[in-house]
Amino acid sequence: MAEVTEALEKQKKQREPLFSKKNRKLLSDPFNDDNPITVQVLGICSALAITVKLYPAIVMAISVMVVLAAGNVIISLMRNLIPNRIRIIVQLVVVASLVILVDQVLKAYVYDVSKELSVFVGLIITNCIIMGRFEAFALGNGPWKSFLDGIGNAAGYGIILIIVAFFRELLGSGQLLGMQIIPESWYLDNGGFYSDNGFFLLPPMALIAVGIIIWIQRSRNRELIEEN
Repeated sequence: MAEVTEALEKQKKQREPLFSKKNRKLLSDPFNDDNPITVQVLGICSALAITVKLYPAIVMAISVMVVLAAGNVIISLMRNLIPNRIRIIVQLVVVASLVILVDQVLKAYVYDVSKELSVFVGLIITNCIIMGRFEAFALGNGPWKSFLDGIGNAAGYGIILIIVAFFRELLGSGQLLGMQIIPESWYLDNGGFYSDNGFFLLPPMALIAVGIIIWIQRSRNRELIEEN
């Protein structure tokens, strides 16, 4: 009896804390050296398409976070039950179900934003980041680690969307979240010195902005530069 008790105590001591250093890295790495967009170069399409305004970018980031975190947990819980030959089909069913739920919530509570996001909410189903995390992480790890991995990668994806949308909306229309940020007195029409740059509202500017972020990141961390 004493041996059993001692073994249980030893097992408790060896149990990894919920927010151990290793688990915290699952949240922090996607912001820096393992960002889904700037390092893995995934999810670029939505980064280019829905970053004209800040609000839709925030909504898309939250939507992806909900789908990826919940999907990772579901796939992790089912990982020992899914036959290998149909795992991709199961992953698609899980992500499609979650995306439908998110889409219906958006239509019910933020219909105008839902219209702006249009088909891009549905395209979360085929987002490479989500399917990649299901396949590379959730199938081989427990629910808690998978949840943290989902939150971390979605947040890393979302922060890039928000940064790009911030500058595009501010410099393209002088607004943020629909509020005028650049004073009207600064504009040329009012005798000022400033004029909105419409180029920031065009898709090429999103690609340029992502490229600048990638350049800055690789300038700070030379290890991210691939050898030819």
